[in-house]
Amino acid sequence: MPSIPDSDSTPGSDREARLLIERIAASGTRHDVVHGGVRVCWRRFGAEESAYPPLVLLHGGHGSWMHWLRNVEALSAGRTLWLPDMPGFNDSDAPPRAAPDEDPLGPLLDALGGSLDQLIGAGTPIDLGGFSFGGLTAARFAVRRGAIRRLALVGSGGHGTMRRMAVQMINWRAAPNREEERAALLHNLAALMLHDKAAIDALAFEIHDISCHGTRFRSKEVSQAGGLQAALDTIGGPQLLLWGEYDVTADPRPLVAQLTAGQPQREGVVIDGAGHWAQYERADEFNRLLLRFLG
Repeated sequence: MPSIPDSDSTPGSDREARLLIERIAASGTRHDVVHGGVRVCWRRFGAEESAYPPLVLLHGGHGSWMHWLRNVEALSAGRTLWLPDMPGFNDSDAPPRAAPDEDPLGPLLDALGGSLDQLIGAGTPIDLGGFSFGGLTAARFAVRRGAIRRLALVGSGGHGTMRRMAVQMINWRAAPNREEERAALLHNLAALMLHDKAAIDALAFEIHDISCHGTRFRSKEVSQAGGLQAALDTIGGPQLLLWGEYDVTADPRPLVAQLTAGQPQREGVVIDGAGHWAQYERADEFNRLLLRFLG
């Protein structure tokens, strides 16, 4: 497996970024699993068997398994790591559309849970994490599935507090040509995902570009509808809640204080210098924090 670049040695070209993605993908195994007529693409990294429970990480909206690209090596060194493209994203099929009076996340959770159970067995204990929309999805998934040993969320959606977006996003799908589309995607990376301009490198753009083009599920309304705290209270057990200092989807320090108040098993961390995509922008620190929490 190639080493994951740190912030000073990231790929300098689109070609280098694509090659790095391909090499990391090739270090794992791909599993396409069908549940209820929906094919879900999972990637497994690390040992087939481990003393630790499998670690399952869910990506964010307009995302893919590559939201965790800079974390794969560290997190799979001593355990089995499972990364899906959730239904409606990248290499997975779109789930059926929920009826107007039904839970909009229900069909996605059905396919996600059914496909995972085929891979590791129903009721197998797991450690679970999620990023952004995937944070709320992970919390909802944990309520539905059970058998969660530890839960870790980064920049989670569903918190129900005010966002602090200072720059408007651009509709890249409306761009008249590829050049303007690329410019819009780069703008959105800076506006939403990453704080440090130096972090917007060829690899970050390649992941964002591929993942945005592969998105067919509308996650924004789900993330902004709330429900995170209720799910966390239902799950119980050890929980790690992380936000980047400059995350524009929340005001992290008061939010962390609110969510952890009176909750001895709930730990809140604000990662200094990071934006929303904290596990990419501060990968080494994030990896250390998560591995410590997982034990």
